[in-house]
Amino acid sequence: MSDDEWQIRALITRWADAVHRGDLDTVLDQHAEDLVMYNVPAPYEGLRGLTAYRAIWPPFFAWQAAGARFDIDTLDVTAGHDVAYAHALLRCGTPEELAECPGLRLRLTFGLRKERGRWLIAHEHHSFPHD
Repeated sequence: MSDDEWQIRALITRWADAVHRGDLDTVLDQHAEDLVMYNVPAPYEGLRGLTAYRAIWPPFFAWQAAGARFDIDTLDVTAGHDVAYAHALLRCGTPEELAECPGLRLRLTFGLRKERGRWLIAHEHHSFPHD
């Protein structure tokens, strides 16, 4: 594994842990100002920028504080010199939801770019399969 792949893996693992803990500052820390995100809930055209990204997390943290999980199951990273992408599957749901559908995984895709030697998440996409 290259050093860049290791750095990105650590960045995403740190991000997921921060999401699980409800630590908004750390969730935002490694994101580009001009971030584009496509999320499971609306708006369907996605959101742009850190201000909009910041606003989506408090309701999710409140839901998660009731006992939901947000745990990385698999994470794959491909890194070039200054751009990279990663994709992951996460267990994301309440214990009841995960017991009812144990194979259910949240799908995540990240687009990253390196700025001044630092990897930043510039694109984030969350989705669940639709049956």
